[in-house]
Amino acid sequence: MSEQAPFTIEQFYKYISQGKLMGGKCKKCGKIHLPPRPLCDKCFSKEFEWIQIQPKGKLLTYTIIYVAPPQFQQMAPYAVGIIQLENDLKIPGMIKEVTLEQIKIGMNLTVAFEASPTTSQWPQWPRYYFKPA
Repeated sequence: MSEQAPFTIEQFYKYISQGKLMGGKCKKCGKIHLPPRPLCDKCFSKEFEWIQIQPKGKLLTYTIIYVAPPQFQQMAPYAVGIIQLENDLKIPGMIKEVTLEQIKIGMNLTVAFEASPTTSQWPQWPRYYFKPA
């Protein structure tokens, strides 16, 4: 699925708030960037189109955060991983809805979405995270 919309970080988070994980596909060389960026790192084109990314992948690596930034301290300890999605895309994200002991390299994960807490000062954007598939 491809969409015509402003190619901005604000639009990326608007899609997140709609429950869509969207990337930028370079119109010149076809490379997909996630998160989207203003310049293709393969051919240096500035021409992109939005495409919806399949929300499933495998956990490549992870770490457990015990000492968190102030806005995430109430969640510690929590896991953050690198997930490999389709087209060899790799994206970082929190891993939730599973105990820390159950997290395993290679496990299948899917993207989920949540609103930013209203009490949070940063970030105010909706968030994506990963959970067991």
